[in-house]
Amino acid sequence: MTFARGLSKKTTLLLFLAALLLPYSAFAQRNKKKKAGKEATAAVQVPDYHVADSGVFGKAFTGFALFDPAEEKMLYEYNADKYFTPGSNTKILTLYTCLRTLGDSIPALRYSRQGDLLVFWGTGDPSFLNPYLQQNPQVFDFLKNSPGELLFCPANFKDQRYGDGWMWSDFPYDYQAEKSPFPVYGNAARFCQLDSVKGIEVCPAFLKNFLSYDSSLHVEDYVGRTEFDNQFTFNTLAATGKTFEWHVPFRYTPQFLAEMLADTLKRSVHVLEAGLLPPAGASTLYSLHADSLYRLMMQESDNFIAEQLMLLCAWRQSGMMSTEQAIEFSMKNYLTDLPDEPRWVDGSGLSRYNLLTPRSLVKLLHKLYQSVPRERLFNLFPAGGVNGTIKTNYRNGDSPYVFAKTGTLRNNHCLSGYLITKKGKLLIFSFMHNNFTISTSSLRKEMERLLREVYDSN
Repeated sequence: MTFARGLSKKTTLLLFLAALLLPYSAFAQRNKKKKAGKEATAAVQVPDYHVADSGVFGKAFTGFALFDPAEEKMLYEYNADKYFTPGSNTKILTLYTCLRTLGDSIPALRYSRQGDLLVFWGTGDPSFLNPYLQQNPQVFDFLKNSPGELLFCPANFKDQRYGDGWMWSDFPYDYQAEKSPFPVYGNAARFCQLDSVKGIEVCPAFLKNFLSYDSSLHVEDYVGRTEFDNQFTFNTLAATGKTFEWHVPFRYTPQFLAEMLADTLKRSVHVLEAGLLPPAGASTLYSLHADSLYRLMMQESDNFIAEQLMLLCAWRQSGMMSTEQAIEFSMKNYLTDLPDEPRWVDGSGLSRYNLLTPRSLVKLLHKLYQSVPRERLFNLFPAGGVNGTIKTNYRNGDSPYVFAKTGTLRNNHCLSGYLITKKGKLLIFSFMHNNFTISTSSLRKEMERLLREVYDSN
């Protein structure tokens, strides 16, 4: 080897080694700066906590996904690609479908005047005389005061009373009211007793004649019903005069609806059994603002409202009422970009046939956030410590930090929605638990602990 003139052999060797190491040093410095920059711009800190290490979650089949919509990246995943029974988290699918399909006002009915007859068809609107909703007197006054004979036509109802996978033995319980084309009173009767002197009050009063005493009725149920007709019975506990309020779905048939409407409106109502559909010139009467229904469905997890909303969506799409049709339309037109295709069979989540993944729910919640103004969206969801099904959880004074939908069936519990951190950062999450035998309350406490850590860390 020839050495440069004027340099010692040792100095030249050092320069040669330095030249060899220079590229590596520059590469290392670039990596160091890149890593430092990535850490400096990281918007969210996820607590050093692993869902898999939880003794509580370990007693269930658990999935979790945490997403940063600002960075559009998943921050944490645990079984996020696995399918779970979602319970009422299914209502998030229903809400998105309704927001894409229905307008600001809910159509109450369609009608057509034919000589001295007024023929009307339902749309699935669940609001008429519903005790949980503020009433629009326009619909009641229209039916009560319209001249001529009233004829109700059920021909555009193409559905069954229950969804696939529902528990048929739950027919007497208010969380499983029957679906129908023109609901009245939320398709459930209300029985209450203020004292032993006044006896049992029934709403609608028309059903008072269908109530009788049955000493064999289960003690825990004040009022029961036979499955395939509207014979209601009250038990010994109710007969003692103890104050109570009990809601029992009634059995829908077109003829029974006509009789109940006639009693309510104080005028005759008949059923047109022919398969007559609304003619092209039929008119539409509207009832109330759509958000009134969405809020009741989401905050109180009202199953009946959810099911009827899906019928409304189908009616809007085709003029017919079919949950299956509404779901098929939504899947093909609104939900093709979800990472895992849902198994979706009803509007409420009562069915155990429904299957969703945490990451698909997070994606759907992100789509909702992108399409609905934030104030309106959060006003529809339950707010932690404030209202709805999480009123007693996720308390944070006057500033709720969790806006999320619960989903609960026996041995299943889910919570999916939005979290606002201490510094105001918005995150989207989905927690899903199936196949557990521990108490649901213990899972709620563990979820709250983890989500609070995320809140405090950011």
